[in-house]
Amino acid sequence: MSRIGRLPVVIPKGVEVGIEGSTVRVKGPRGELHHTFPPSIEIALQDGVIEVKRASDERNDRSLHGMTRALINNMVMGVSSGFERILEVNGVGYRAEMQGKNLVLYVGYSHPVVMEPPAGISFEADMRIRQIKVMGYDKQMVGQVAANIRKVRPPEPYKGKGIKYIEEKIRHKAGKTGKV
Repeated sequence: MSRIGRLPVVIPKGVEVGIEGSTVRVKGPRGELHHTFPPSIEIALQDGVIEVKRASDERNDRSLHGMTRALINNMVMGVSSGFERILEVNGVGYRAEMQGKNLVLYVGYSHPVVMEPPAGISFEADMRIRQIKVMGYDKQMVGQVAANIRKVRPPEPYKGKGIKYIEEKIRHKAGKTGKV
C-alpha cells in the first residue's frame, strides 16, 4: 500500500470540497481549483477528511494512488494558505522591479524583459535582498512561472550571474589558466 496514498487529507476551516464522480473541486479563501482523476482511483469525503483508495494492486493503480492524494493535498493547501517560490538575482547591474502587476527584469540584454502574471499568480520584487517572490494558490502554476522567470537568464557556472532559485547551489567551474 502506498505510504503517501494511505494518509488522509484533512480539510481546514474555510475550505469547501465537492466530489462529483472522479472530479474534485476545492474552494477556499484564495481561489478555486478542480481536477479530474482516473476512474480507477476512489475518492471519498467523510467528516472533513478526504480518503483516497485504489481499485486494484496493478502497477498503474499503485502509481496513481500516491500521486492522487498528493495532488488533492496540494489543492487543499493552495486554496487555504497558498504557495510561493523565491528566486535570487545575481550579477552586476542585474535587477528586477515591479511595474504595476508586471515584473520587469534587467538582466544584461539590450532591452528589459517584461513578464505579466497569469491569473492567480502575483509577483513581489525586493531589490535590497535581490529576490523575486512568485505567489499563488496553484502549486503547478507557481512552479512553472518561476521556471519561466529563471529561463530568462539561467545562472552561468563561471561567475554565478543570472537568476536562480534561493535553495539552488551553483557549481562553479575554473576559468582559463594563464600561460606560464
